[in-house]
Amino acid sequence: MDTSRQTRVHQAFDEFFQSGDANPDWVLDLFHRTAATVPAYAKLLQANDIDPATIRTEADFQRLPLLDKASYHERYPLPELCRNGELTGSDMIAVSSGSSGRPTVWPRALEDELHTARRFEQVLVGGFEADTTKTLAVVCFPLGTWVGGLFTQACVRHLAAKGCPITVVAPGNNKAEILRVLPELAPHFEQVVLLGYPPFVKDVIDSGTGWEAYRIKLVLAGEVFSEQWRDLVSARAGIANPKKDVASLYGTADSGVLGNETAQSVSIRQFFAEHPDEAREVFGDSRLPTLVQYDPGSRFFEVHDGTLVFTADGGIPLLRYRIGDEGGIFGHAEMLEICSRNGFTPHEGPELPFVFLFGRSLFTVSFFGANVYPENVTVGLEQPGISETVTGKFVIESVEDEDRDRRLRITVEAAPGAEPDAGVIAEAVRTQLLRLNSEFAHYVPAERQLPEVVLRPHGDPDHFPVGVKHRYTRRA
Repeated sequence: MDTSRQTRVHQAFDEFFQSGDANPDWVLDLFHRTAATVPAYAKLLQANDIDPATIRTEADFQRLPLLDKASYHERYPLPELCRNGELTGSDMIAVSSGSSGRPTVWPRALEDELHTARRFEQVLVGGFEADTTKTLAVVCFPLGTWVGGLFTQACVRHLAAKGCPITVVAPGNNKAEILRVLPELAPHFEQVVLLGYPPFVKDVIDSGTGWEAYRIKLVLAGEVFSEQWRDLVSARAGIANPKKDVASLYGTADSGVLGNETAQSVSIRQFFAEHPDEAREVFGDSRLPTLVQYDPGSRFFEVHDGTLVFTADGGIPLLRYRIGDEGGIFGHAEMLEICSRNGFTPHEGPELPFVFLFGRSLFTVSFFGANVYPENVTVGLEQPGISETVTGKFVIESVEDEDRDRRLRITVEAAPGAEPDAGVIAEAVRTQLLRLNSEFAHYVPAERQLPEVVLRPHGDPDHFPVGVKHRYTRRA
């Protein structure tokens, strides 16, 4: 029996229960512990002629090589990526959802869950008052080896162990089971929190009734969604305060949750959603990013070539790791100053820095040299008269016709029993692309700007298979 693990778990729980101050030097400490105990990282440093003893300051730290899945995780045997070269230091194996097409194994330990549980605590306790409100948490992420469901269930149970009156039920992404257990359990609680991927949670809400009686809150992850989407789903779920009661997590299979929305970050995002020119100036893109706050006591962010680089402890410690997310960071005071310059006072919130992200660059389609983003198309589908007839899922493609001319094709999933109008959808999507995407407006000839909209029935196996993570783009 490894008694040292008992010590680590006791210490981790003590820190979690006491919410003590973080070690300000944790990044350098993590580096030195990783260099000393993780065989793969020690080999990487040696291959780059780096003596760990020379890394003493933040400037030194930023000389270290950037890691990514191909150059690090896939380069070494799995045990060598873990401390002491042993998988047994972790007590659970999770698998990424394979957004890039190839699932990846990620070991983790209970101590890693407690870091992520703090982010759930900020949402559920800080935002939803789950420390004093009897709460039913319904895990709607896929269960099994996939990271989302069991990780979420574990983190919420840790909050219950801390004393919050939270009870978890985990039907996973089984819509029929979710709709079965809710009427039976929800009346015994003061609020219900649905936790899942945005398109699936919307599908659940669209398929149910009587949501107003449940005092619904939402915790979402995995995809960027628009403020129109937040308002639309909130209205259907009877959520009166979307700013406070709908929160997105910035999470990865690699290191759990890296940041989370707060009422403050949502209020800022809502302002920029209504002012696209100002948003483009601040974020440097025609897309509206997800904007979250993060704890610098457990996550360290950098920006390199327009993509986010993070450092975090875990079953596989990751130092200067590039996950491929496009985005950037702002200090708390810096973001409030930006808001002030634009004549806007955001909602009160924690004094934590901000990270914004657009998602992975591979989730775009190039059309006449313009990047077409799912986020832009989404807004078109959320317009009145359209949103009631579609599920919100779609696939973007740039295809060639018989004359080898390029067309922008958008395949849209119809809501059950609905008959969407493809022409109306095409006009709405074009309007939003022209409004939100300056590349599209300037690069694409006017006669090619109207997309071809193809309608598919709900659950179409080729484009919208049930029970798997949806991909919004296809490439030739």
